Amino acid sequence: MPLTFTLDPAVTPALRDGILDLWTDVSNAGGAVGFVAPVTREEIRPELVKHLAAMAEGRHRLLVGHDETGEPAATAFFAFNTHRLMTHWVWLYTVMVHPRHQGKGYGRDLLAAGEDAARGFDGVDAIRLTCRGGLGLERFYASCGYKEVGRVPGAIRVAPGDDRDDITMLLPLR
Repeated sequence: MPLTFTLDPAVTPALRDGILDLWTDVSNAGGAVGFVAPVTREEIRPELVKHLAAMAEGRHRLLVGHDETGEPAATAFFAFNTHRLMTHWVWLYTVMVHPRHQGKGYGRDLLAAGEDAARGFDGVDAIRLTCRGGLGLERFYASCGYKEVGRVPGAIRVAPGDDRDDITMLLPLR
């Protein structure tokens, strides 16, 4: 059953809690979404609040994929640039699919929905994202049309003695 994607959904308490659960489950399954397992909902909550505040200020937009039960199964946040020379591209952050839905093609569906959404943003010509090295994420993003445009070796310290590359990927929209 495919996901149903919504751009800019109403942020209800149920959606907020669903995203918090999703982010926690993805992080604890080893997903590279800003945290290292084990992590609790309360550790993630401040980061989610930052995203929600940025949405309220018009700096971020949210894309949610709901599963057949109506639960958030996938998300991505768009972040707009405020620098006048960089408003022609957006960042894609916190790209995640719930572990129970892995292997169903939902990651590709999420990125395709993100591309479709970004094409509707006035003056936006590209999407940039970063990913953590060592997990093969750059190969996945490349298979979805993104190109690696930068890499900082060892920029992400997952644990003492476990440094990973910070990889920047770009998807031109024009």
